[in-house]
Amino acid sequence: MSTTSEGQYPSRNGEGPEKDASYIENNISSSYDSKTEKLARTKVDLSVLPLLFLGMTVFQLDRMNLASALTGGFMDVIHVNQNTINLGNQLMFLGIVVLEIPSNMLLQQIGPRKWIAAQVFVFGVIATFQIFLKTRAGFLVTRSLLGLAEAGYIPGSIYTLSTWYTRRELAKRVAFLFFGMFGGNAISPLLGAGLLRLDGRGGLSGWQWIFLKAVEGVWTIAVSLLLLFVLPGSPDSPKPLLSKGLIRFSKEDQLVLCERLERDDQEKKGGARGSPIPLKIVLKTLLNYRRWPHYFATASVFATWSPLTTYTPTIIMALGFQRVQANALAAIGGFITLPVVFFFAWVSDRTNKRGLTVMAAITSYLIVLIVARIVHPHVGRWSRFGLWTAINGMAVGYHPIHNTWVQLNCKDTRERSIAIAMWVMSAILGLMAGTQIFRKDDGPFYPTGLIIMIALVAFGLLMAAVQEVIYLALNRQARIKGGRVLYVP
Repeated sequence: MSTTSEGQYPSRNGEGPEKDASYIENNISSSYDSKTEKLARTKVDLSVLPLLFLGMTVFQLDRMNLASALTGGFMDVIHVNQNTINLGNQLMFLGIVVLEIPSNMLLQQIGPRKWIAAQVFVFGVIATFQIFLKTRAGFLVTRSLLGLAEAGYIPGSIYTLSTWYTRRELAKRVAFLFFGMFGGNAISPLLGAGLLRLDGRGGLSGWQWIFLKAVEGVWTIAVSLLLLFVLPGSPDSPKPLLSKGLIRFSKEDQLVLCERLERDDQEKKGGARGSPIPLKIVLKTLLNYRRWPHYFATASVFATWSPLTTYTPTIIMALGFQRVQANALAAIGGFITLPVVFFFAWVSDRTNKRGLTVMAAITSYLIVLIVARIVHPHVGRWSRFGLWTAINGMAVGYHPIHNTWVQLNCKDTRERSIAIAMWVMSAILGLMAGTQIFRKDDGPFYPTGLIIMIALVAFGLLMAAVQEVIYLALNRQARIKGGRVLYVP
């Protein structure tokens, strides 16, 4: 199948994109076998996916580094209380929300090779300056700048993946991408436990070592340079900006990747650097009220993860463990998250029942929260530790597959890009509100906070069920009118 000189497929008979899926079936020749396709896809799995994973990891490590720093006396040094820490996190999340859609629109214009690498670099430089924090004002300003620098990375990365993989492959890859977030959540307390032992070395406090070495220093900037040098651009133009790449794509690989994507979804053409997104597409996506239950569900359930990422090490310290032990034990729940996320992603791809899988994952989390709230006051410290570990392990099992559910119900690539950004914005708004769930007067084990979390998760489950009903109803209407089923319930 021929391409234009720019690597994109030509228009068909001079017309715009066809809407008839049978065109793809009848007019694209099968010019490759399964072995060739698998080889090309493996190259993507070994290049694009792990690099985006690394970027996700460094962003999440910063959020969790604050949790470890709190056990090292960070609040006392800069003379703030828990409410100020919550406010700082809210300002960071606000910065992400403000620039989320504009950042995703810029990624469409300049491509992931430039935009994503620049984001990680700027974030690393800003974050490094946290070692100089001495005042409340400095803390709040730095958190705000970190949010602005982080904005757009998650939806941009997810959108970039959607330009490389077919719909049936996407859920597991998005889950792997989120392993960067959840893996950072697991690794950060372990790093914190080790780095706190450096307290006093080189004239730096333990919390300063956490901010300097765990992610914000050389590591983050190194990751940004790695992205700049070796991140492939898109299936039609895979060569990285400043090198030939660690894994090289042949002309045959490019053809196979583009052809198989167009077979799967004829709108997937032109790679991650796609068409400009006009304002009318943004408004159309924003005003699509039939998709709003997705966003309500995401905001309400994901809000409960915010206090867990900040205060789990402190809660474990309150059980009677030393600060280094508490940080190490806090990592266990994070590691449990990884197989939980992958299991639900596997079920989602295996059954193609996206909505039901999301609801099953949320229900599992809700059950754990209810059990924890009932049992917690009546058991010993190890049992309490087990309950908090189970909460952390189940808190986000639904999250990556929910994102895939949103994507699969967007028919236009430009709409998909904005819908992903809206989904991430709803998650960040949830995190922003969730910073206030655990209040100082409710500590150290937050019984009222747990009740709030139960209510939020129950509401999220209801919204997911409403979204499922909406898609089933729309498909039923389409069948009655003799049309094609358009939505994935």
